[in-house]
Amino acid sequence: MIKRTLKTFLAGKLDPQELQLLYRSFDVIGDIAVIRVPEALRKKNRIVAEAVMQANKQVKTVMLQVSPVSDEFRLRKLKWVAGERRTETVHKEHGCVFKVDPAKCYFSPRLSYERMRIARQVQPSEVVVNMFAGVGCFSIVIAKNSQAKVYSIDLNPDAVHFMLENVLLNRVHSRVAVIRGDAKSIVQKSLRNCADRVLMPLPEKAYEYLDYALLALKPAGGCIHYYAFEHARKPEDPVEKVKAKVTEKLRSLNFDFDFPSQRIVRGTGPNWVQVALDIQARP
Repeated sequence: MIKRTLKTFLAGKLDPQELQLLYRSFDVIGDIAVIRVPEALRKKNRIVAEAVMQANKQVKTVMLQVSPVSDEFRLRKLKWVAGERRTETVHKEHGCVFKVDPAKCYFSPRLSYERMRIARQVQPSEVVVNMFAGVGCFSIVIAKNSQAKVYSIDLNPDAVHFMLENVLLNRVHSRVAVIRGDAKSIVQKSLRNCADRVLMPLPEKAYEYLDYALLALKPAGGCIHYYAFEHARKPEDPVEKVKAKVTEKLRSLNFDFDFPSQRIVRGTGPNWVQVALDIQARP
């Protein structure tokens, strides 16, 4: 969040109208801050970046996000603004360490609560399939907090490179199997009917891949952690909109199901939110 101390650092450098234009939040990944600055303030990028570093002493590099998250790897274009000229860092969370390059791999520190929320549900004897693992955060937090076996899949070769490093760094190589490829084909070829639990932390692809998450579950069924982006204006309920879409698909596939948990994870834009559904599904 933009803290009062940051506004204090900027008070003499930006006028009140400019301060009002600033986005209210930014990401801190390890010692790198990723900021967004409105077009009207782009000439003040350096001033904002230096204030971020003054207000957050752990930050050594400030990058400007110059494009939205896009393409199949969910990357955003970043431009160096201040501090050390690098994009690789080490992020610490829940007793785990993650090497990551946010210019090459998708990573969100805002999903920290979700990672632990799911890890606490996993039983020691479970088999987990993570269909969109990124640099391995969900998988490693689960493995560090249980004795579960995790199949950790991602298509991005850079993400897989860091995931392999992170599995070794966190000493969970005996429990996390890193697999590079498309989750659809991996599940079809190698991971049918093996999982007690499936993770789908890629909202753009979750609905399209839901059939394959169900295919990965054991014959008796299991739990799917499903994420979606949803648009909703008042009085619409974004969670109910996501549940309606998922319900229609599960019924068409002849699955019984219920939703033991559902929540709004975070806001992502005007009238847009990220929704998490825990789905207990049975053929």
